[in-house]
Amino acid sequence: MTTQNKIQPRQLGSNGLNIFPLALGCMGMSGMYGAADENESIATIQAALDGGITLLDTGDFYGSGHNEILIGRAIKDRRDKALVSVKFGALRTPDGGWIGIDSRPASVKNFVAYSLTRLGVDHIDIYRPARLDPQVPIEDTIGAIAELVTAGYVRHIGLSEMGAGTIRRAHAIHPISDLQIEYSLISRSPESEIFPVLEELGIGVTAYGVLSRGLLSGSTPATQGDFRAYLPRFSKENLAQNQRPIEELKQIAAEKGVLPSQLAIAWVLAKGRNIVPVIGARKRTQLSESLAALDVNLSPEDLTRIEAAIPASAIAGTRYDEHQMQMLDSER
Repeated sequence: MTTQNKIQPRQLGSNGLNIFPLALGCMGMSGMYGAADENESIATIQAALDGGITLLDTGDFYGSGHNEILIGRAIKDRRDKALVSVKFGALRTPDGGWIGIDSRPASVKNFVAYSLTRLGVDHIDIYRPARLDPQVPIEDTIGAIAELVTAGYVRHIGLSEMGAGTIRRAHAIHPISDLQIEYSLISRSPESEIFPVLEELGIGVTAYGVLSRGLLSGSTPATQGDFRAYLPRFSKENLAQNQRPIEELKQIAAEKGVLPSQLAIAWVLAKGRNIVPVIGARKRTQLSESLAALDVNLSPEDLTRIEAAIPASAIAGTRYDEHQMQMLDSER
């Protein structure tokens, strides 16, 4: 397995954390892709840390707190190896429904108190609102987190799925370490307006969805409870159309002797040293496959060829359903 001494770390933001060039996204360990094995999830988190990965990404609403409890168990004896990024603000019902966003200052401080308890830690390394709350100025939300930084409960402030204007306003209140946003070979909208602002302000990127939730690796919804069944790109008609560019990716990957998933991760890694892909491995086998992407070297010519063969415009369907797309400040 890849080790940290072999890999050059990447920095999140001008004054941010130096971390391993891949992060582990833990959302899928709490039911979003169907049932998950807790023991295997914990073993995967621990294997990631032992293999050099430093940043674990979660949300306090993943499994209504289950994900944080799971991570807390996994890092109990490894806190010195683990940096934890937590998203907050999404509200859920007991049956798993979604009922809005709450980023009021009092709520921010309430949410962090529960996260610290579930994780079993005395501070959170990166704390970020999961979405923009249309009822609360971003300045108020960031100001509340800044108070938590001063108090020692939070180390760095991040954002998630925010647009260029919101990023500027947030950064004016407190330095932002990184923006978490979906970015992949077939989800490239941040390149036009958002990435230039991040570069200007010295803000890093933690890129999730680098495999477009398995689409680029050939994975499709197969079990009950897999939320991908509701995503437009996985609808029957769109999935059939999307197979054509995916076949192109498979062919290029085969020529290089790697898996399509490894090529897709390597493409994101090659797009900028301020970008850290968040890999959503739920099993140790998936983790090993993803770590091997660090050994894939892509030249500028390779990038040009890959982007020409698999243009984002060839993909049918948006990355979320219509309602969720309307909630994304990054898409406005």
